[in-house]
Amino acid sequence: MTPHQPASSKPPFKKVLVANRAEIAVRVIRALRELGIESVAVFSEADRDALHVRFATEAYCIGPAPSNESYLRADKILEVALASGAEAIHPGYGFLSENAAFAEKVEAAGLKFFGPSSKAILTMGDKLRARAAALESGAPIVPGTPDPVETVEAALIAAKDVGYPIMLKASAGGGGKGMRIVRDEDELKSAFDLTRGEAQGAFGDATVYLERYIEMPRHIEIQVFGDTHGNIVHLGERECSLQRRHQKVIEEAPSMVVDEALRAEMGEAAIKVARSVDYVGAGTVEFIMDQQGEFFFLEMNTRLQVEHPVTELVYNVDLVHEQIQVAAGQPLSWKQEDLSPKGWAIECRIYAEDPFHGFLPSLGTISQLRMASGPGIRNDMGVHQGFEVSRFYDPMLGKLIAYGADREMARKRMSRALREIMVAGLRTNIAYHRRLVNSPEFIEGRMDTGLLEREFQGIPRSQREDRELAAIVAAVLATHEEARRTRPTKQSDSGAMSAWKLAGRGRKFGR
Repeated sequence: MTPHQPASSKPPFKKVLVANRAEIAVRVIRALRELGIESVAVFSEADRDALHVRFATEAYCIGPAPSNESYLRADKILEVALASGAEAIHPGYGFLSENAAFAEKVEAAGLKFFGPSSKAILTMGDKLRARAAALESGAPIVPGTPDPVETVEAALIAAKDVGYPIMLKASAGGGGKGMRIVRDEDELKSAFDLTRGEAQGAFGDATVYLERYIEMPRHIEIQVFGDTHGNIVHLGERECSLQRRHQKVIEEAPSMVVDEALRAEMGEAAIKVARSVDYVGAGTVEFIMDQQGEFFFLEMNTRLQVEHPVTELVYNVDLVHEQIQVAAGQPLSWKQEDLSPKGWAIECRIYAEDPFHGFLPSLGTISQLRMASGPGIRNDMGVHQGFEVSRFYDPMLGKLIAYGADREMARKRMSRALREIMVAGLRTNIAYHRRLVNSPEFIEGRMDTGLLEREFQGIPRSQREDRELAAIVAAVLATHEEARRTRPTKQSDSGAMSAWKLAGRGRKFGR
């Protein structure tokens, strides 16, 4: 079902600019290369040696390391796009991917934007507008205030109607920012101004509203895809309940708690939400599910998700290829009846952070990098050996994905892969992932959005695995031995023998 382009056919675009960095930029550039499309990378001064810069056909520096001086500079990105002759822009995720003003500027410049219309982004980017659109479409929503609450007095009155506990949320929020759980009036009084201040600082918009907090929910999201011909389909669900500080840590597809009937019901609700804004491109409708299995609309992300690989594996599709084809005006490659999940996929986000010290960011140079491999393993990495991880950007290095015929096979493959992958030179959360995927809670599927905060806050120093250190030492020794073995040696008459020849010669038995 993956779109295939005949060898003789013309690529949908000649050149595309990728307005992002790290693993998502690498992912998009690979897809462009597969379709015979030239790629334009943009980079900050800190990313001059980044992997996406190495992979692209062309690359241009757009400013200093801080993202507000580089990757968030819509004017500089558009300037490069036009000067380089790019016909379209892929925003990836994060940065400007859900910025309606940027999408509008791209459209006004006569370029294609790999995503929905600026109007759809604007509607779904505002949580209050999104709730209203979802309600009008018939999707179930969490009880809450239909309008912003401007004062703490108004919030106290509204909270009585909604019922405690409540979630105080920034209307323009995202990424876990501008959100606070409030369990009584005293907490609401102290949290109100703090949340508004955080929302203003993070998003330039202090608007907040109230929503009933669902205790111990699961986070289930539905992948949707629309085209310019009015077709919209869903590609099932992803289980995203394992979160820390409202950020996803492990995702999987499908979900253990969603059967075929519920998948169809949630998918239909997601399609209705997407259709309410004439959605085009890849998008995700997020739901929360209570302990009784009832689900409610949470929000819509108008872009490709970090966790898209698990959907690609269980549905045997390429979502980035499809984005490119749809942006070129072609109809969707699939019909709804063609789409059914097969097998199971699990994704672990690999971060440069120290789980032994409260997940503090870990900065430095990657001195050694070894990827996991073998049956059912996929690496979506955005770094290379020798790359310097800086403080300016999100510390995610990439994603490790495992696929199997069923969940237990995927889990075992992930467990094995987490013992193969190695990132030396800085701390990562790989050991934390090993602990999670082998825990009884994960094996049995007993999860909710608060599980990690309650039970898996980190790894005590006393539990640091000696095997990790032993693996690093063994790798260093092996590298040293290989370098020594292949070093050129002098010959009495004929001079030095090539190191390549020495490395290729077999050794006699018994030596």
